Amino acid sequence: MSKSNGESRVLQVRVLGVEGCANAPRAAELVEKEAASLGLHLDLQRVMVRSEEQAQQERFLGSPTVQIAGQDIDPRARRAESFTLT
Repeated sequence: MSKSNGESRVLQVRVLGVEGCANAPRAAELVEKEAASLGLHLDLQRVMVRSEEQAQQERFLGSPTVQIAGQDIDPRARRAESFTLT
């Protein structure tokens, strides 16, 4: 992705997970691999969700959750209003 002035843009991606979830690291690796194949520059953050309060704040739907620019990658999940530590 690039800006109109030709500078490359950094895509903000977060992979949220709970401790012990084997799929969260795999999801982060997949995001990195796909971004590289598309020539995208990432700011990839791995976030460990540790409490129900944090799950609410992070809009955490389950482990793993992937968000781009603060939005869940699943458009249907963006309407969710029930978040929990799962």
